[in-house]
Amino acid sequence: MDATTTIAVIALGLLVFIAHGLEDVFARTKIPDVLILLFIGLLLGPVTGLVTPDSLGKAGPVFTTLTLIVILFESGLGIDLKVLRKSLVGATGLTIWNFVLTIAVIAPITKVFLNFNWLQACTLAATIGGTSSAVVIPVVRRLKLGEKAKTILTLESALSDVLVIVVTLALVGAQVGGDFKVGRIFGEMFNSFFLAAVIGGLTGVFWSLTLHWLHGLKNSIFTTPAFVLVVYGFTEWLGYSGAIAALMMGVTLGNIKELPPYFLKKRRELLTSPSETEMAVFGEVAFLLKTFFFVYVGISIQMSVPFLVAAGLCVALALFILRVPVVHASLIPSDSFSRFEASVSGAMNPKGLAAAVAASIPLERGLDMGAEIKQVAFAVVLFTILAASLLVFLIERGWFNAFGNVLYKRYKPEPADSQQI
Repeated sequence: MDATTTIAVIALGLLVFIAHGLEDVFARTKIPDVLILLFIGLLLGPVTGLVTPDSLGKAGPVFTTLTLIVILFESGLGIDLKVLRKSLVGATGLTIWNFVLTIAVIAPITKVFLNFNWLQACTLAATIGGTSSAVVIPVVRRLKLGEKAKTILTLESALSDVLVIVVTLALVGAQVGGDFKVGRIFGEMFNSFFLAAVIGGLTGVFWSLTLHWLHGLKNSIFTTPAFVLVVYGFTEWLGYSGAIAALMMGVTLGNIKELPPYFLKKRRELLTSPSETEMAVFGEVAFLLKTFFFVYVGISIQMSVPFLVAAGLCVALALFILRVPVVHASLIPSDSFSRFEASVSGAMNPKGLAAAVAASIPLERGLDMGAEIKQVAFAVVLFTILAASLLVFLIERGWFNAFGNVLYKRYKPEPADSQQI
Protein backbone atom coordinates (compact mmCIF):
# COMPACT_ATOMS: atom_id res chain seq x y z
CA MET A 1 0.00 0.00 0.00
CA ASP A 2 1.50 3.35 -1.03
CA ALA A 3 1.88 6.27 1.40
CA THR A 4 -1.00 8.27 -0.04
CA THR A 5 -3.46 5.41 0.33
CA THR A 6 -2.24 4.72 3.86
CA ILE A 7 -2.73 8.35 4.88
CA ALA A 8 -6.20 8.41 3.30
CA VAL A 9 -7.26 5.28 5.21
CA ILE A 10 -5.96 6.71 8.50
CA ALA A 11 -7.71 10.03 7.79
CA LEU A 12 -11.04 8.28 7.18
CA GLY A 13 -10.74 6.39 10.45
CA LEU A 14 -9.86 9.56 12.37
CA LEU A 15 -12.76 11.40 10.76
CA VAL A 16 -15.21 8.83 12.13
CA PHE A 17 -13.80 9.29 15.65
CA ILE A 18 -13.92 13.08 15.24
CA ALA A 19 -17.54 12.93 14.06
CA HIS A 20 -18.62 10.95 17.13
CA GLY A 21 -16.71 13.39 19.32
CA LEU A 22 -18.46 16.31 17.64
CA GLU A 23 -21.82 14.68 18.43
CA ASP A 24 -20.89 14.85 22.10
CA VAL A 25 -19.72 18.44 21.67
CA PHE A 26 -23.07 19.33 20.12
CA ALA A 27 -24.98 17.66 22.97
CA ARG A 28 -22.95 19.55 25.59
CA THR A 29 -22.40 22.96 24.00
CA LYS A 30 -24.86 23.13 21.06
CA ILE A 31 -21.96 24.02 18.74
CA PRO A 32 -23.07 22.48 15.41
CA ASP A 33 -20.91 19.59 14.25
CA VAL A 34 -21.82 20.54 10.68
CA LEU A 35 -19.84 23.74 11.04
CA ILE A 36 -16.64 21.97 12.10
CA LEU A 37 -16.99 19.29 9.42
CA LEU A 38 -17.33 22.00 6.77
CA PHE A 39 -14.18 23.69 8.01
CA ILE A 40 -12.33 20.37 7.88
CA GLY A 41 -13.39 20.05 4.24
CA LEU A 42 -12.34 23.62 3.50
CA LEU A 43 -8.96 22.98 5.13
CA LEU A 44 -8.39 19.80 3.10
CA GLY A 45 -9.64 21.34 -0.16
CA PRO A 46 -9.53 25.05 -1.04
CA VAL A 47 -7.12 26.10 1.75
CA THR A 48 -4.31 23.52 1.50
CA GLY A 49 -5.15 21.80 -1.79
CA LEU A 50 -4.48 18.36 -0.30
CA VAL A 51 -7.71 17.00 -1.78
CA THR A 52 -9.66 18.26 -4.79
CA PRO A 53 -13.06 17.22 -6.23
CA ASP A 54 -11.23 15.97 -9.34
CA SER A 55 -9.09 13.62 -7.24
CA LEU A 56 -12.27 11.90 -6.08
CA GLY A 57 -13.38 11.32 -9.67
CA LYS A 58 -16.91 10.00 -10.12
CA ALA A 59 -16.94 8.69 -6.56
CA GLY A 60 -17.94 12.13 -5.27
CA PRO A 61 -21.30 12.45 -7.06
CA VAL A 62 -22.10 8.78 -6.35
CA PHE A 63 -21.35 9.30 -2.67
CA THR A 64 -23.51 12.43 -2.38
CA THR A 65 -26.42 10.66 -4.08
CA LEU A 66 -26.03 7.70 -1.72
CA THR A 67 -26.14 10.10 1.24
CA LEU A 68 -29.35 11.67 -0.04
CA ILE A 69 -31.05 8.27 -0.51
CA VAL A 70 -30.16 6.89 2.92
CA ILE A 71 -31.05 10.07 4.82
CA LEU A 72 -34.42 10.42 3.06
CA PHE A 73 -35.32 6.76 3.57
CA GLU A 74 -34.32 6.76 7.24
CA SER A 75 -36.26 9.98 7.78
CA GLY A 76 -39.33 8.46 6.12
CA LEU A 77 -39.22 5.54 8.54
CA GLY A 78 -39.66 7.99 11.42
CA ILE A 79 -42.60 9.94 9.94
CA ASP A 80 -46.02 9.20 11.42
CA LEU A 81 -48.73 8.90 8.77
CA LYS A 82 -51.22 10.98 10.76
CA VAL A 83 -48.68 13.77 11.11
CA LEU A 84 -47.85 13.45 7.40
CA ARG A 85 -51.48 14.09 6.43
CA LYS A 86 -51.59 17.22 8.58
CA SER A 87 -48.20 18.48 7.38
CA LEU A 88 -48.38 17.92 3.61
CA VAL A 89 -50.20 21.18 2.83
CA GLY A 90 -47.80 23.19 4.99
CA ALA A 91 -44.76 21.52 3.42
CA THR A 92 -46.05 22.16 -0.11
CA GLY A 93 -46.74 25.81 0.72
CA LEU A 94 -43.30 26.27 2.28
CA THR A 95 -41.63 24.68 -0.74
CA ILE A 96 -43.49 26.75 -3.33
CA TRP A 97 -43.28 30.07 -1.48
CA ASN A 98 -39.56 29.64 -0.89
CA PHE A 99 -38.87 28.71 -4.51
CA VAL A 100 -41.03 31.44 -6.09
CA LEU A 101 -39.71 34.23 -3.86
CA THR A 102 -36.14 33.10 -4.48
CA ILE A 103 -36.55 33.42 -8.24
CA ALA A 104 -38.55 36.68 -7.96
CA VAL A 105 -35.86 38.40 -5.87
CA ILE A 106 -32.54 36.71 -6.66
CA ALA A 107 -32.94 36.67 -10.47
CA PRO A 108 -33.18 40.50 -10.84
CA ILE A 109 -30.29 40.99 -8.41
CA THR A 110 -27.96 38.62 -10.25
CA LYS A 111 -29.02 40.02 -13.63
CA VAL A 112 -27.92 43.50 -12.60
CA PHE A 113 -24.77 42.77 -10.61
CA LEU A 114 -23.43 39.75 -12.49
CA ASN A 115 -24.41 40.94 -15.96
CA PHE A 116 -26.53 37.84 -16.65
CA ASN A 117 -29.43 37.76 -19.09
CA TRP A 118 -32.86 36.84 -17.72
CA LEU A 119 -32.60 33.13 -18.49
CA GLN A 120 -29.16 32.87 -16.90
CA ALA A 121 -30.31 34.80 -13.82
CA CYS A 122 -33.41 32.64 -13.43
CA THR A 123 -31.28 29.51 -13.86
CA LEU A 124 -28.98 30.53 -11.01
CA ALA A 125 -31.96 31.43 -8.82
CA ALA A 126 -33.64 28.09 -9.57
CA THR A 127 -30.55 26.10 -8.54
CA ILE A 128 -30.68 27.63 -5.03
CA GLY A 129 -34.47 27.65 -4.64
CA GLY A 130 -34.69 24.59 -2.39
CA THR A 131 -33.28 23.30 0.89
CA SER A 132 -30.85 20.47 1.52
CA SER A 133 -32.18 17.16 2.84
CA ALA A 134 -28.71 16.13 3.98
CA VAL A 135 -28.48 19.25 6.15
CA VAL A 136 -32.07 19.82 7.28
CA ILE A 137 -33.07 16.29 8.30
CA PRO A 138 -30.19 15.53 10.72
CA VAL A 139 -30.48 18.99 12.31
CA VAL A 140 -34.25 19.11 12.88
CA ARG A 141 -34.20 15.56 14.23
CA ARG A 142 -32.02 16.70 17.14
CA LEU A 143 -34.05 19.81 17.94
CA LYS A 144 -37.04 19.98 20.27
CA LEU A 145 -39.63 20.57 17.56
CA GLY A 146 -43.18 19.35 17.35
CA GLU A 147 -43.79 16.44 14.99
CA LYS A 148 -45.79 18.62 12.60
CA ALA A 149 -43.05 21.25 12.22
CA LYS A 150 -40.38 18.56 11.94
CA THR A 151 -42.33 16.74 9.22
CA ILE A 152 -42.99 19.95 7.26
CA LEU A 153 -39.28 20.82 7.15
CA THR A 154 -38.35 17.25 6.19
CA LEU A 155 -40.90 17.12 3.37
CA GLU A 156 -39.90 20.56 2.11
CA SER A 157 -36.29 19.45 1.71
CA ALA A 158 -37.38 16.37 -0.27
CA LEU A 159 -39.95 18.15 -2.46
CA SER A 160 -37.67 21.08 -3.22
CA ASP A 161 -34.88 18.80 -4.51
CA VAL A 162 -37.13 17.70 -7.36
CA LEU A 163 -38.40 21.22 -7.99
CA VAL A 164 -34.85 22.56 -8.28
CA ILE A 165 -33.69 19.90 -10.75
CA VAL A 166 -36.82 20.00 -12.96
CA VAL A 167 -36.99 23.80 -13.28
CA THR A 168 -33.24 24.13 -13.81
CA LEU A 169 -33.33 21.55 -16.60
CA ALA A 170 -36.23 23.40 -18.23
CA LEU A 171 -34.38 26.73 -18.09
CA VAL A 172 -31.20 25.15 -19.44
CA GLY A 173 -33.24 23.58 -22.24
CA ALA A 174 -34.64 27.00 -23.08
CA GLN A 175 -31.09 28.37 -23.40
CA VAL A 176 -29.95 25.46 -25.56
CA GLY A 177 -32.92 25.13 -27.90
CA GLY A 178 -35.06 28.17 -27.19
CA ASP A 179 -37.95 25.93 -26.04
CA PHE A 180 -39.47 27.08 -22.73
CA LYS A 181 -43.01 26.02 -21.85
CA VAL A 182 -44.46 26.61 -18.39
CA GLY A 183 -47.13 23.94 -18.88
CA ARG A 184 -44.52 21.31 -19.62
CA ILE A 185 -42.64 22.20 -16.41
CA PHE A 186 -45.75 21.74 -14.26
CA GLY A 187 -46.61 18.49 -16.03
CA GLU A 188 -43.13 17.08 -15.49
CA MET A 189 -43.18 18.08 -11.82
CA PHE A 190 -46.57 16.45 -11.24
CA ASN A 191 -45.47 13.25 -12.93
CA SER A 192 -42.18 13.23 -11.06
CA PHE A 193 -43.81 13.76 -7.65
CA PHE A 194 -46.97 11.69 -7.97
CA LEU A 195 -45.68 8.66 -9.86
CA ALA A 196 -42.53 8.50 -7.73
CA ALA A 197 -44.71 8.51 -4.59
CA VAL A 198 -46.80 5.65 -6.03
CA ILE A 199 -43.67 3.65 -6.85
CA GLY A 200 -42.29 4.27 -3.36
CA GLY A 201 -45.56 3.20 -1.71
CA LEU A 202 -45.97 0.03 -3.77
CA THR A 203 -42.34 -1.05 -3.36
CA GLY A 204 -42.66 -0.35 0.38
CA VAL A 205 -45.60 -2.78 0.64
CA PHE A 206 -43.74 -5.34 -1.47
CA TRP A 207 -40.63 -5.09 0.68
CA SER A 208 -42.67 -5.38 3.88
CA LEU A 209 -43.96 -8.73 2.64
CA THR A 210 -40.43 -9.72 1.66
CA LEU A 211 -39.05 -8.81 5.10
CA HIS A 212 -41.41 -11.37 6.65
CA TRP A 213 -39.34 -14.02 4.89
CA LEU A 214 -35.89 -12.34 5.08
CA HIS A 215 -35.96 -11.93 8.87
CA GLY A 216 -35.51 -15.67 9.13
CA LEU A 217 -32.22 -15.51 7.20
CA LYS A 218 -28.75 -14.65 8.47
CA ASN A 219 -26.82 -11.60 7.30
CA SER A 220 -29.86 -9.88 5.81
CA ILE A 221 -29.60 -6.62 7.70
CA PHE A 222 -28.35 -4.61 4.71
CA THR A 223 -30.86 -5.99 2.23
CA THR A 224 -33.33 -3.18 2.97
CA PRO A 225 -30.95 -0.28 2.19
CA ALA A 226 -29.77 -2.25 -0.87
CA PHE A 227 -33.35 -2.51 -2.11
CA VAL A 228 -33.87 1.23 -1.50
CA LEU A 229 -30.91 1.91 -3.80
CA VAL A 230 -32.50 -0.29 -6.47
CA VAL A 231 -35.84 1.51 -6.13
CA TYR A 232 -34.13 4.91 -6.34
CA GLY A 233 -32.18 3.96 -9.46
CA PHE A 234 -35.19 2.36 -11.14
CA THR A 235 -37.37 5.41 -10.45
CA GLU A 236 -34.71 7.79 -11.78
CA TRP A 237 -34.32 5.56 -14.86
CA LEU A 238 -38.05 5.97 -15.51
CA GLY A 239 -37.58 9.73 -15.39
CA TYR A 240 -39.26 10.34 -12.01
CA SER A 241 -37.92 11.46 -8.63
CA GLY A 242 -35.88 8.78 -6.94
CA ALA A 243 -35.67 10.98 -3.84
CA ILE A 244 -39.45 11.05 -3.40
CA ALA A 245 -39.65 7.29 -4.03
CA ALA A 246 -37.04 6.63 -1.32
CA LEU A 247 -38.86 8.92 1.12
CA MET A 248 -42.28 7.33 0.45
CA MET A 249 -40.86 3.83 0.71
CA GLY A 250 -39.59 4.75 4.16
CA VAL A 251 -42.94 6.27 5.14
CA THR A 252 -44.76 3.14 3.95
CA LEU A 253 -42.48 0.74 5.83
CA GLY A 254 -42.62 2.88 8.96
CA ASN A 255 -46.44 2.89 8.92
CA ILE A 256 -47.08 -0.48 7.31
CA LYS A 257 -49.45 -1.70 10.02
CA GLU A 258 -51.66 1.30 9.28
CA LEU A 259 -51.54 0.71 5.51
CA PRO A 260 -52.53 -2.93 4.91
CA PRO A 261 -53.89 -3.58 1.43
CA TYR A 262 -57.51 -4.74 1.39
CA PHE A 263 -56.66 -8.35 0.60
CA LEU A 264 -54.24 -8.52 3.56
CA LYS A 265 -56.48 -7.03 6.24
CA LYS A 266 -56.95 -10.44 7.81
CA ARG A 267 -53.28 -11.40 7.41
CA ARG A 268 -51.46 -8.51 9.07
CA GLU A 269 -48.78 -10.86 10.36
CA LEU A 270 -47.39 -10.94 6.79
CA LEU A 271 -46.63 -7.21 6.95
CA THR A 272 -43.29 -6.56 8.63
CA SER A 273 -41.41 -3.38 9.53
CA PRO A 274 -37.63 -3.07 9.92
CA SER A 275 -36.45 -4.37 13.27
CA GLU A 276 -34.92 -2.23 16.02
CA THR A 277 -31.49 -3.55 15.08
CA GLU A 278 -32.01 -2.56 11.45
CA MET A 279 -33.22 0.89 12.52
CA ALA A 280 -30.08 1.33 14.63
CA VAL A 281 -27.89 0.29 11.70
CA PHE A 282 -29.69 2.71 9.36
CA GLY A 283 -29.12 5.50 11.86
CA GLU A 284 -25.40 4.76 12.11
CA VAL A 285 -24.98 4.54 8.32
CA ALA A 286 -26.85 7.84 7.88
CA PHE A 287 -24.61 9.42 10.52
CA LEU A 288 -21.41 8.30 8.78
CA LEU A 289 -22.62 9.37 5.35
CA LYS A 290 -23.68 12.76 6.70
CA THR A 291 -20.20 13.19 8.20
CA PHE A 292 -18.41 12.49 4.93
CA PHE A 293 -20.97 14.55 2.99
CA PHE A 294 -20.23 17.79 4.83
CA VAL A 295 -16.49 17.28 4.49
CA TYR A 296 -17.00 16.64 0.77
CA VAL A 297 -19.04 19.87 0.45
CA GLY A 298 -16.17 21.81 2.03
CA ILE A 299 -13.67 20.19 -0.36
CA SER A 300 -15.89 21.00 -3.36
CA ILE A 301 -16.19 24.74 -2.71
CA GLN A 302 -14.38 26.78 -5.37
CA MET A 303 -12.91 30.15 -4.37
CA SER A 304 -10.84 30.98 -7.42
CA VAL A 305 -12.73 34.22 -8.19
CA PRO A 306 -13.20 36.41 -5.07
CA PHE A 307 -15.91 38.55 -6.72
CA LEU A 308 -18.11 35.51 -7.35
CA VAL A 309 -17.55 34.29 -3.79
CA ALA A 310 -18.64 37.73 -2.52
CA ALA A 311 -21.69 37.53 -4.79
CA GLY A 312 -22.52 34.16 -3.26
CA LEU A 313 -22.28 35.68 0.22
CA CYS A 314 -24.67 38.51 -0.71
CA VAL A 315 -27.13 36.08 -2.28
CA ALA A 316 -26.99 33.87 0.83
CA LEU A 317 -27.82 36.84 3.07
CA ALA A 318 -30.74 37.77 0.82
CA LEU A 319 -32.06 34.19 0.97
CA PHE A 320 -32.27 34.23 4.75
CA ILE A 321 -34.01 37.60 4.74
CA LEU A 322 -36.54 36.21 2.26
CA ARG A 323 -37.10 33.19 4.48
CA VAL A 324 -38.91 35.30 7.10
CA PRO A 325 -41.95 36.17 4.93
CA VAL A 326 -41.87 32.62 3.55
CA VAL A 327 -42.33 31.22 7.06
CA HIS A 328 -45.19 33.63 7.77
CA ALA A 329 -46.92 32.68 4.53
CA SER A 330 -46.54 28.94 5.11
CA LEU A 331 -46.77 28.11 8.81
CA ILE A 332 -50.42 28.92 9.39
CA PRO A 333 -52.43 29.06 11.56
CA SER A 334 -49.87 30.72 13.78
CA ASP A 335 -51.30 29.21 16.98
CA SER A 336 -50.29 25.73 15.75
CA PHE A 337 -46.58 26.57 15.82
CA SER A 338 -44.36 28.01 18.52
CA ARG A 339 -42.03 30.96 18.08
CA PHE A 340 -39.13 28.55 18.55
CA GLU A 341 -40.39 26.38 15.67
CA ALA A 342 -40.87 29.44 13.46
CA SER A 343 -37.34 30.62 14.23
CA VAL A 344 -35.89 27.19 13.38
CA SER A 345 -37.94 27.11 10.15
CA GLY A 346 -36.47 30.49 9.24
CA ALA A 347 -32.97 29.12 9.79
CA MET A 348 -33.57 25.97 7.74
CA ASN A 349 -32.65 27.42 4.35
CA PRO A 350 -29.33 25.70 3.59
CA LYS A 351 -28.49 24.53 0.08
CA GLY A 352 -26.79 21.22 -0.67
CA LEU A 353 -26.73 18.32 -3.08
CA ALA A 354 -29.56 19.40 -5.40
CA ALA A 355 -28.11 22.92 -5.69
CA ALA A 356 -24.63 21.56 -6.45
CA VAL A 357 -25.93 19.12 -9.07
CA ALA A 358 -28.25 21.66 -10.72
CA ALA A 359 -25.58 24.37 -10.77
CA SER A 360 -23.22 22.04 -12.64
CA ILE A 361 -25.67 21.45 -15.51
CA PRO A 362 -25.19 24.78 -17.40
CA LEU A 363 -21.40 24.31 -17.47
CA GLU A 364 -21.74 20.68 -18.58
CA ARG A 365 -23.99 21.84 -21.44
CA GLY A 366 -21.40 24.43 -22.49
CA LEU A 367 -23.65 27.43 -21.85
CA ASP A 368 -22.42 31.00 -21.51
CA MET A 369 -21.88 31.99 -17.87
CA GLY A 370 -22.04 28.30 -16.87
CA ALA A 371 -18.82 28.52 -14.87
CA GLU A 372 -20.02 31.70 -13.11
CA ILE A 373 -23.36 30.12 -12.22
CA LYS A 374 -21.59 27.09 -10.74
CA GLN A 375 -19.11 29.12 -8.68
CA VAL A 376 -21.77 31.46 -7.26
CA ALA A 377 -24.08 28.55 -6.43
CA PHE A 378 -21.27 26.61 -4.71
CA ALA A 379 -20.43 29.68 -2.66
CA VAL A 380 -24.12 29.97 -1.72
CA VAL A 381 -24.08 26.32 -0.62
CA LEU A 382 -21.16 27.05 1.72
CA PHE A 383 -22.51 30.27 3.19
CA THR A 384 -26.09 29.04 3.65
CA ILE A 385 -24.92 25.91 5.48
CA LEU A 386 -22.70 28.07 7.69
CA ALA A 387 -25.54 30.53 8.32
CA ALA A 388 -28.07 27.79 9.08
CA SER A 389 -25.65 26.12 11.52
CA LEU A 390 -24.91 29.38 13.31
CA LEU A 391 -28.57 30.37 13.50
CA VAL A 392 -29.51 27.00 14.97
CA PHE A 393 -26.73 27.43 17.52
CA LEU A 394 -28.03 30.89 18.49
CA ILE A 395 -31.65 29.71 18.63
CA GLU A 396 -30.76 26.70 20.78
CA ARG A 397 -28.81 28.86 23.23
CA GLY A 398 -31.67 31.35 23.45
CA TRP A 399 -29.50 34.14 22.03
CA PHE A 400 -31.85 34.63 19.09
CA ASN A 401 -34.89 35.32 21.30
CA ALA A 402 -34.78 39.09 20.90
CA PHE A 403 -34.85 38.78 17.11
CA GLY A 404 -37.32 35.91 17.16
CA ASN A 405 -39.75 37.90 19.30
CA VAL A 406 -39.75 40.62 16.63
CA LEU A 407 -39.58 38.58 13.44
CA TYR A 408 -42.05 35.90 14.57
CA LYS A 409 -44.17 37.78 17.08
CA ARG A 410 -47.44 36.27 15.83
CA TYR A 411 -46.39 32.76 16.90
CA LYS A 412 -46.98 31.50 20.43
CA PRO A 413 -43.94 31.73 22.76
CA GLU A 414 -44.76 28.46 24.54
CA PRO A 415 -44.02 25.65 25.06
CA ALA A 416 -40.85 25.23 22.94
CA ASP A 417 -39.23 28.51 23.94
CA SER A 418 -39.10 27.36 27.54
CA GLN A 419 -37.06 24.32 26.51
CA GLN A 420 -34.04 26.27 25.35
CA ILE A 421 -30.92 26.08 27.48
